[in-house]
Amino acid sequence: MNEFSTFLVENLTQFWHLTGFYNATWEHLVMLLVGLFFIWLAITKNFEPMLLVPIGFGILIGNVPFNATAGLEIGIYEEGSVLNILYNGVSAGWYPPLIFLGIGAMTDFTALIANPKLMLVGAAAQFGIFGAYMVALALGFMPDQAGAIAIIGGADGPTAIFLSSKLAPNLLGAIAVSAYSYMALVPVIQPPIMRLLTTRHERLIKMKPARAVAQSEKIIFPIVGLLLTCFVVPSGLPLLGMFFFGNLLRECGVTNRLAKTASNALTDIVTILLGMTVGASTQASSFLTKETIFIFALGFMAFIIASASGVLFVKLFNLVLPASKKINPLIGNAGVSAVPMSARISNNLGLEYDPSNYLLMHAMGPNVAGVIGSAVAAGVLLGFLAA
Repeated sequence: MNEFSTFLVENLTQFWHLTGFYNATWEHLVMLLVGLFFIWLAITKNFEPMLLVPIGFGILIGNVPFNATAGLEIGIYEEGSVLNILYNGVSAGWYPPLIFLGIGAMTDFTALIANPKLMLVGAAAQFGIFGAYMVALALGFMPDQAGAIAIIGGADGPTAIFLSSKLAPNLLGAIAVSAYSYMALVPVIQPPIMRLLTTRHERLIKMKPARAVAQSEKIIFPIVGLLLTCFVVPSGLPLLGMFFFGNLLRECGVTNRLAKTASNALTDIVTILLGMTVGASTQASSFLTKETIFIFALGFMAFIIASASGVLFVKLFNLVLPASKKINPLIGNAGVSAVPMSARISNNLGLEYDPSNYLLMHAMGPNVAGVIGSAVAAGVLLGFLAA
């Protein structure tokens, strides 16, 4: 009887030591609350649910406490585990190009082709990236880490993941969560900046309807866009190549089935895997650090600068444009590559001041230009810093 009691106690003790209750720390509890907060934001506030639900649930998965020395092969950083295999798409950087393929297949470049000068607005918004890069260097981050952090200013999660996987893999989780967080908070962050930097008169500017764009122009654009951008910045080829390829599938008229698959099923599958594994990578031991606080602060600063730069550039540009071709500065915020959230913000704010002033199609020009711009900026940083 004593032997059985000893056996029972020993096995129950061993079982207890394997449970999450025994291995839990306050850091785990904090991260679990963060995951629940993301899910709450997605469900109750409708803040980018396609992103925040997978990321939030991934945070829960990644922060279930377990005995890391037991050799269970269940952790995302344990070689050979299922989560580790799925995470390879993040760490090796092949999920982001697949996302870009889908984005390209969903993107309509009509507004940008009809009004090419809107490309400059998208380019101006990239100042946030390089401003944050300089501040990150001043705070003591290594150049490659500073570059990976700065790309958050583009408000482009896949680009941030791609660049950080190459330049600063140890910061990937914090950078990815920061980038997607600010993408989700676009409706909260951008409107106050837009109101602060514009006058009522400027908000009421009505832009002329864009000219009609021929189908041949839409087919030529992704080919010319690929060659121009990748000849200048070859290191951006994985993202830009897939982006323009997806767009050609959409516009050429003979690959509708491929375009539909790329823009729907493929994008949805990769988004699920990307969001869940990025969330799971934010384990308490590596995420709750002083560096993470700096990353979120720098990312916020970069996003503010990027949004403000686009608006201010339009105001300056209007000084040299004739009265009939003035641009409404409210579309300047759309220069960040949060597609199509930023363009919707421009449109909603324009309608708030004039119910007949529809800016959505105009704002899509700098919005899609911002996608190209952030990928080019990532290519520039990768080319200089990975060498």
